[in-house]
Amino acid sequence: MKHPPAYAADLASCRAAIRSGSRSFYAASLLLPRRVREPAYALYAFCRLADDAVDLSAGKMEALARLRERLDRAYRGAPHDDPADRAFARMVERYDLPRALPEALIEGLGWDAEGRRYETLSDLRAYSARVAGAVGAMMTVLMGVRDAETLARACDLGVAMQLSNIARDVGEDAREGRLFLPLDWLRAEGIDPDAFLAEPRFTPELGHVVAALLLEAEQLYDRSASGIAGLPFGARPAIRAARILYREIGREVARRGFDSIGSRAIVPDRRKRRLVARAIGGLALPQAGRGAAPLPETAFLVDAAARAPRTTVVRPTVGDHIGRMAEILMKAHARRAAQGAASMRTAPMAGE
Repeated sequence: MKHPPAYAADLASCRAAIRSGSRSFYAASLLLPRRVREPAYALYAFCRLADDAVDLSAGKMEALARLRERLDRAYRGAPHDDPADRAFARMVERYDLPRALPEALIEGLGWDAEGRRYETLSDLRAYSARVAGAVGAMMTVLMGVRDAETLARACDLGVAMQLSNIARDVGEDAREGRLFLPLDWLRAEGIDPDAFLAEPRFTPELGHVVAALLLEAEQLYDRSASGIAGLPFGARPAIRAARILYREIGREVARRGFDSIGSRAIVPDRRKRRLVARAIGGLALPQAGRGAAPLPETAFLVDAAARAPRTTVVRPTVGDHIGRMAEILMKAHARRAAQGAASMRTAPMAGE
């Protein structure tokens, strides 16, 4: 599809923002079909703009007010004169994006601006729902999916990704005076949160907290997998890749003994390439989350996206149909191979 020059330039700017802002997300996005990849760039660029507007501003409350005004202008069809705003406004109109979703993201950024801490895992999940689960729900809408089951699993994936990021960035956040680990978990391990922030250092007790957080993320990654089947076939490899790449962040933290104070866990490029190849070729996924209710903390996102009127239908492409047929044939072949192997194991040996 050929775009007007001005919109094409805005999309190019958004693409540059994602390439420099998140290498993992950018790598996964390259697997998306173009019809999804381009609005995803617009979405990511606006989310990055929102995050930077608050995080890098000295007057955070004023920055939040300006950000809400920019969101309002985007929904009125009169966006701020910026590539990300213009591309986002076009995407909002085309996909009828429920306003409650970007508003939830901005609310979470407001919690960051307040320096809010989280007493319990539920409190942390509520934060993660806003800054990451909302993005998962928005991506699902861009793919033309409003099914509550798929949206719930997308929110699971977003929360899992955020927990992986939190586990990786404990030291970096602490040195900037920020703490996202559940306070009741820290106290249960004998860690005083204020003392830890004053002198961030790794201890076995802190490792227990990070390990528990990553276990929660692992369970959500498993729950999220079943939702991928509800997405258009052409979009599935990218979401598989994002799921695998972000999950690997937490596993790299685990390989380092859950110490994310002394260094920042990075997944090497060579391993990323192997993981992306696995995402492209993978078919079987865990089904643990199928039919599970949304997390209580993400239910409002699922409800907003599932109930919103849908004006844009993203129709399957020829590639989607061919890919879906290939998936069915490959699964049938795998079943036949498994059945053949089972019969070989149970057949009587000659002479028995």
